[in-house]
Amino acid sequence: YTSPAGNGSQYSFSSNNWSIGDYYEARLSTLGYSDISISWDQARSSTGPASFELIMSTDGGANFTTLLASYTVLQSGGGGAPGTWSSTTYNPIYSLNQAAAAADNQANVIFRFRSLAGGAATGSNRIDNVFINGTAVPAPGAIALLGVAGLAGLRRRR
Repeated sequence: YTSPAGNGSQYSFSSNNWSIGDYYEARLSTLGYSDISISWDQARSSTGPASFELIMSTDGGANFTTLLASYTVLQSGGGGAPGTWSSTTYNPIYSLNQAAAAADNQANVIFRFRSLAGGAATGSNRIDNVFINGTAVPAPGAIALLGVAGLAGLRRRR
């Protein structure tokens, strides 16, 4: 089995037979990180679902909040498509990103890209280049040690 070309990458994750409420999911821990954001590339066939939302849980899936209420997935390839995914050329029109500050320093984060519309049985949707970004937060002890080192440095100069 070969996965279809991604957006400037060799492979993407592709699926069909979409119904309303179906989703792609990413689970991770953001412990020790702040300023969390998520970016991804997404495309569809001419009969694949075009409307999605991005939701997030910080309690392992018991509750979800909406990060992006509705976004449109552009068609890739075929008549009327604004572009085509290629394994060799990245096309930024298929890229999306969203801040997720509520995910800062959480043990059980779930991001779901959930379909708001169904598609034809053969209609496909692809997702690629999913990145969850954040800034490492120094441990409290490291900050205290840095302060002590700064004081020691001042004392040596006198």
